Amino acid sequence: MSQQPDISIITINYNGLEETCQLIESLQQYPQDCSYELIVVDNGSIQNEALLLQKKYPEVHVIRSEQNIGFSGGNNLGIQTAKGKGIFLLNNDTLVTANDLKYLYERLYSSPVIGAVSPKIKFAFPPQHIQFAGFTPLSKYTLRNRTIGYNETDEGQFDIPQETSYLHGAAMMIKREVIEQVGRMPEIYFLYYEEMDWCTQMSRQGYQLWYEPRCTIFHKESRSTGQDSPLKTYYLTRNRLLYAWRNRQGRTLYISILYQLLMANPKNITMHLLHGRLLQVEAIFKGCRDFFLLKHKRENI
Repeated sequence: MSQQPDISIITINYNGLEETCQLIESLQQYPQDCSYELIVVDNGSIQNEALLLQKKYPEVHVIRSEQNIGFSGGNNLGIQTAKGKGIFLLNNDTLVTANDLKYLYERLYSSPVIGAVSPKIKFAFPPQHIQFAGFTPLSKYTLRNRTIGYNETDEGQFDIPQETSYLHGAAMMIKREVIEQVGRMPEIYFLYYEEMDWCTQMSRQGYQLWYEPRCTIFHKESRSTGQDSPLKTYYLTRNRLLYAWRNRQGRTLYISILYQLLMANPKNITMHLLHGRLLQVEAIFKGCRDFFLLKHKRENI
């Protein structure tokens, strides 16, 4: 593309050829009013799906990583080659069903203080309830928050654009200049919490994060790690502690860490033991252990 596109759409493919094809074809079905390039990062799929995608969609820029370098690593690989003004990270298990990406771009560049924006996200399968209409702030010590609109019927109650505390990793558009200032997505997390940490860094630099409901993305939910799989439990346990270590200070930091170690994790362990889910229990212990191994390398995280 000789001219700089408005948007670089980056999506990560990990053993998800069928879903990635469906996303590409949904974009083709609904031509957008803004110019864009599409970058697919094949993130260590067992089969070299990059070759298949490039052959089927020669207009798409496909990048192959021989290893799975995680959600943040894969997106960062795409960001390295992106040429767009707005960088749109979009899960491969999503669908675009309207010509409305322009509204995200318009919101993003409507003010110099807006750093990034997410659309309304709805579940792709009937009854297509809302998945995301913004996030509330994280609580100071327990690191808990709420997804606004989650599992509600969409009756237009969340159709007013507004500032939000965090964006949704399944669909978020960031200004190129914000990435250049804040840095790329932190790769220490590998999976889960990376976008929340990134949003925190943007807010700390004085940028606003916005929810723009004029654009709606439909999300089929990730199946790559499974619902409540030990892998998911491991990363959530480890990365919740990592987030606290990176983003809380002084007394607040230690109270937050102790809350996870002495209250939240024991409660989760007890629940899994009662249901005989020993692999989940093991995942929690490993997550805690690996947090302590990583925290001693604070200069690198």
